[in-house]
Parts: sequence; C-alpha cells; structure tokens
Amino acid sequence: MSWNGWEGEIWARHADRYNAIAEGFNQALFAAAVIGERDRVLDVGCGTGQTSLLAAERAVRGRVTGVDLSDSMLAQAREDASERQLANIEFVRADAQVHPFPAAGFDVVISRSALMLFVDLDAGFRNIARSLRLGGRLAFTCPQGPDPDSDYSRATAPLRPFMRWLSPAQRGVGSLNEVTRIHALLHDAGFADVSAVSVEAPIVLGRDAADAADFLFATGPVRYNLADVDQHVIDELRREVQAGFRQFESSGGVRLLRTDRLVTASRVQNVRG
Repeated sequence: MSWNGWEGEIWARHADRYNAIAEGFNQALFAAAVIGERDRVLDVGCGTGQTSLLAAERAVRGRVTGVDLSDSMLAQAREDASERQLANIEFVRADAQVHPFPAAGFDVVISRSALMLFVDLDAGFRNIARSLRLGGRLAFTCPQGPDPDSDYSRATAPLRPFMRWLSPAQRGVGSLNEVTRIHALLHDAGFADVSAVSVEAPIVLGRDAADAADFLFATGPVRYNLADVDQHVIDELRREVQAGFRQFESSGGVRLLRTDRLVTASRVQNVRG
C-alpha cells in the first residue's frame, strides 16, 4: 500500500512542508468541529498528526485517537506528541474504512484532506457513522476539483501536460468533487444537517520560488509522472515552474490561495446495513 511505502515516507520526511500547504484550513475545520474539553475525538487520515495534536489541546479532559495507514507518518506524530507531553492522545495504524472502532465511541470525527481517498466511500462513511454517538459531529475538508484559473494551476501550467496519471496514493482524490454525491453518501450513512461549503486559505509552498519548485518536483505525484521523462526536459520544466512561482513570492514565502471544501454533518440515526 503506497501510503505505507515511498509516498508516506516522503510525507513524513517533509512533514512541515505538507502542513504548510494544508494548515491554512485548520481554522475553518476546528471552528466547524466545535471540540469540547471532554470530547472523544477521532482524526481520520491524521498523517503526521498536526490536526490530532490541535484536537488534543482542545479536548484537554477528553481523548484523541489519530489513525492513518502510514507507519512513517505515525512515528512522526508520536514523536511530536511526546515532545509536547500530551497524555490524552494515541496514534493507531488502521484503515478507517473497516477498522473496528468502538460503537458510538467518539463525540467528534475530523479529517483534513483524507476521506476522499477511501477506496469504498460507502463503507468508509458508514464505519465513521458507527463510531460516532448519536448527535456526534463530523467535520472534514477535501478538494473540490481542479480549477484551471487557480493560483497553483497558473503557476504550474507547464507541468500539466505531463501529469497524466494519479500516483498510487492519489487515487480517489477527486471522489468527493460533487456536492450531490457528498450529500447522498452522508445521508445513506446515517448523517443529517449536511453542509458543504467552499473555503479559501493561503498555502505556502516554499521559502522562495526555487525552494518551492524543488519541493514540488520531489513530491510523489510529480516524481511518478516524470519517472520516464528525460532529465533535460525535467530541468526545463523546473525552470518554467520556478518562474511561475516567482509571481507569488513574498516575505512569507511562496503563498498561493487555494479553495477546498468544508463538510459538516451530524449523526442522527442508526447505520443501515
């Protein structure tokens, strides 16, 4: 499984970089999750644990369980939790689609850019629903589909013709692009009060354009698609993408705006099937 292989190792090695890309959405995610100090929280696809640690700082008299498929990322998460001396948190290697979580064992389930990667979305959301108590809250973010006019698309336009395939860990990344599908999946799983809204946040890709380009070309999806491309072509692509990033340079690094989707729901009925 790729997340427990080379792509997961890349994410663990560059944890700070990947967090800088996603953490702009933390404020909206946690405002929607409304985690109380006694809540039991499940963080699905926790990665290197940033969102789990933030949840633990809120649920000070509760408990946080972060689950992920990557041993490498979980090792980094445990190390960070130990450094912060957080005793109300645990990290478990598990596939949240099928893992036997305690029934009604959580008050809140959160996830940042992970649930769309479920191989079986129906099974995954049903299992999450089973893990939530009645009235429990689900809050997650996910991509809302490619936007050719986005900052990222414009900056990386020279690379687009080469990005023909999803890397193994990316497969399913667009599975929640349609709002109607999100509503159907969640209602079928036993959720109500479903909301799916667009949220915009800055992402930071590097200290400067060169650093951002170097990082991008080291990521799993780009490496996967350029594996058989001549090095001189890759070098030229890197120069062109670096030039694209230059227009987004600031004192805070290469900052681009990205729009994701924030989804919230409440568990209101027993899971069918």
